[in-house]
Amino acid sequence: MDTIPIEPLERRRRRRHSEAFKADVVRACRQPGISIAAVALANGLNANLVRRWVAAVESSAIAVAAAASSAKTETKPEFVPLQLPPPAAPEPPSEIRIELQRGTTAVKVAWPASAAAECATWLRELLR
Repeated sequence: MDTIPIEPLERRRRRRHSEAFKADVVRACRQPGISIAAVALANGLNANLVRRWVAAVESSAIAVAAAASSAKTETKPEFVPLQLPPPAAPEPPSEIRIELQRGTTAVKVAWPASAAAECATWLRELLR
């Protein structure tokens, strides 16, 4: 039986890509009609890695745009006092209206509001 000596495989090292190379790949991905997977395959890269690069560029572009727009609209709104008319006091009712019904008998009474105490006494006596 022959044995073949197994040579240790080289450990794969993480590749490092320059910022210029990343920018070229991202620029190619942003062209209309071009898929990220096709650009990744053409450059010997993993599509998920290229998607991460594109997302990082887009999020930094959004952050820069947001910072620029907030710098332009940094003016604080001022307080503007409004003059409102005084609230109108509700007018007291000029009379007290009472409607009572017992069985088929209905009674409607209109009493002047100035004599509210007498109305309360009359109503108390009536309901006894």
